[in-house]
Amino acid sequence: MAAGRGRRAKAETFTARWKMQWHRARVGLRRSAVDYFRGDGSDWIALAGLLLTIPVLATMTLADSVWCSPATLVLPIVAGGLLLRPASLLGLYAAGATALIVESVRLGPYTEGPSRVTPGVVLVVAACGFFGLLTAQFRSRVGVPWRRGGTMLFDLRERIRVQSKLPKLPQGWHHEMALRPAGGQSFSGDFVVAARTNGGRTLEVVLTDVSGKGMDAGSRALLLSGAFGGLLGSLPPHAFLPAANGYLLRQDWDEGFATSIHLVLDLDSGDYELYSAGHPPGLQLSAGSGRWEERAAEGPLLGVYDGAQFDSMKGSLRPGDVLMLFTDGLVETSDRDIVEGIDRLTGEADRYVAGGFHGAAWHLIEAVAKDVNDDRALLLICREASAPAR
Repeated sequence: MAAGRGRRAKAETFTARWKMQWHRARVGLRRSAVDYFRGDGSDWIALAGLLLTIPVLATMTLADSVWCSPATLVLPIVAGGLLLRPASLLGLYAAGATALIVESVRLGPYTEGPSRVTPGVVLVVAACGFFGLLTAQFRSRVGVPWRRGGTMLFDLRERIRVQSKLPKLPQGWHHEMALRPAGGQSFSGDFVVAARTNGGRTLEVVLTDVSGKGMDAGSRALLLSGAFGGLLGSLPPHAFLPAANGYLLRQDWDEGFATSIHLVLDLDSGDYELYSAGHPPGLQLSAGSGRWEERAAEGPLLGVYDGAQFDSMKGSLRPGDVLMLFTDGLVETSDRDIVEGIDRLTGEADRYVAGGFHGAAWHLIEAVAKDVNDDRALLLICREASAPAR
């Protein structure tokens, strides 16, 4: 009985050790896989998998070269260009070249029949390997694996969208923002930052148009939107554009200018101040007359010269009034000047006067500048007609 208990204890000990080792192996493999797909770990898992596919494909080619031609070796080569680092990629290429040599020897000269290793097959595999190596070297220099590149761009786009989110306004006010990048891209050189200051009684909005368009201006727009968001509310309204101008000058970009318009709106009285840095004028609809009027302030472009002065203009939004702020891509094109563009914008906006401007911003961009190859942004701020004057 003692011998039997000893054998059972030994078996249980062996089983426990085996289970522990298996558990550690699974945990290590899972951690390696997670690190790899996060871009932080080694690429040995992908390399091992791709190396295993090469003999499999070579065996299938030798078995039936009609259905599995020698050119199928481009599949692991292309995948390696996307998954592996340059050093690992060279090892994969060596295995692929070895497979081609073996196939060429076993199948015989290409002049003796179809589905052989021809010079064309070698050139195709070599070309795919060359471009894969260029891609891997570019990723290595940038330091962003392809698995994270798309995610990073998505995160950048979402950060711009979150930073451009307008704060909730009290009852009696409505606002909406529409942004359409050039060429259907996800990144835009136009952005807005907004905040409620003075205990929530004041709405400050800054609409900015960075030089350039699309992805070329997207990175600068992201940097500026973060900086402008930090400045907004931290400085008196009259000091915001001078501080933004100084910040832009310190960046020393080759194409570093921007236009901007800064609205400071008292949500109790409806009175506002408008500051401009080379930006198109705002448009105000007067509910009493039903006419659109330009609201323009004076100021130079941001990032042009130091010590620039920005003068404000004052106005008031009464119940039923609407204020539109927009970038030049909405009203100005190569074959249409800004005056004609503003006339077209106000003409389309008149369609919404009777029914209200809820949901109008996006439709106005579609109607006025749908096919324009430039970034377009439109901000609408409406004081509801039912809101009592304060």
